[in-house]
Amino acid sequence: VKGLDAVLGKAAWWVENHEVHGGSVEGPLVAADHFCVKFVFDVTFKPTGRRFTMEELGIYRVADGKVVREEFFYPAG
Repeated sequence: VKGLDAVLGKAAWWVENHEVHGGSVEGPLVAADHFCVKFVFDVTFKPTGRRFTMEELGIYRVADGKVVREEFFYPAG
């Protein structure tokens, strides 16, 4: 998504549709104008009731003191 309103909307959708039972966050690991954070969460997707472990690696680019790009990567499978 692009723009602050879209980012806030994406976050609101996620919170409304997931129940978080626990998790962990590792990082940040910083390299030049990027940093990454590893997330592992035990969540339930509310619309289906499916509970699962979500693992993702967030990679962020910073310019002028602000995050200007974020990408998320998930394990294959």
